Amino acid sequence: MKQGQKSTVIITGASSGVGLYAAKSLAQRGWHVVMACRNLIKAGSIAQEVGMPEGSYSIIPLNLADLGSVRLFVQTFRESRRSLDALVCNAAVYMPLLKEPLRSADGYELSVATNHLGHFLLCNLMLEDLKNSAAAEPRLVILGTVTANPKELGGKIPIPAPPDLGDLKGFEEGFKPPIAMINGKKFKSGKAYKDSKLCNVLTMRELHRRYHDETGIIFSSLYPGCVAETALFRNHYPLFQKIFPLFQKNITGGYVSEELAGDRVAEVVADPEYNKSGVYWSWGNRQKKDRKSFVQEVSDEALDNEKAKRLWELSEKLVGLA
Repeated sequence: MKQGQKSTVIITGASSGVGLYAAKSLAQRGWHVVMACRNLIKAGSIAQEVGMPEGSYSIIPLNLADLGSVRLFVQTFRESRRSLDALVCNAAVYMPLLKEPLRSADGYELSVATNHLGHFLLCNLMLEDLKNSAAAEPRLVILGTVTANPKELGGKIPIPAPPDLGDLKGFEEGFKPPIAMINGKKFKSGKAYKDSKLCNVLTMRELHRRYHDETGIIFSSLYPGCVAETALFRNHYPLFQKIFPLFQKNITGGYVSEELAGDRVAEVVADPEYNKSGVYWSWGNRQKKDRKSFVQEVSDEALDNEKAKRLWELSEKLVGLA
């Protein structure tokens, strides 16, 4: 970077949870953080509340469930004349109690629209900005989840159903009502979330395959541990919200605080040892003192290169890039 110039990172969903504490951690490291959020007032208030240094962040509105909002965000960011050195796709919605699908502004099932399609468009539009970064190793990081990876202990629980994109029939048929699942089958809200996160890993691997050698951009995903107290669970049963953190703290040993998870995201964005592209970083299911990260094996479906290519092509059509 030019002397005196701060590195800039965009973090989606930075007004709460892991995204907020990743923003704080990177701001404390000297980065300028662009908080990409739906609620600007909330984002500004919480940034001050957690002690993010004045001048270390800016806020640009972004609603990932509205593809028009994604395009407007990119335009607004470019008008700021900032170089982009890292993009963190963190925001997600999880609505496990729904019996019928909610729809995005573009008519797509809401969790897939937000978690996958909105981020897919954002990543594609911001590739040019990352290519033009002055950083030696610009990075694009996508948050993962243990529940979408059957190769991990936490991903072996088939409730309500394991992640499975099938033959992508739902995407092939346009993903508009009455279709609400990527595989074209009956709507299951919890599975829709898992499927969307599986799409995130496939997208990361396809970004790596298409662009890493050409651009030098580092593409990776991570699972920072079980963040059991987070706004992601705000649409779950109140009893679950009380019991789940206790279960993770006292039974599984998987509990990770939002602040520690945010620090781990910041490490993957900024630290030299995370310069390996095309991998999925994890801190495991059981947390121990001074836990070290490792490259996590992902599911057979996440390793399916042909499915990754087909998912990419269909997603391009759904977001208007093809």
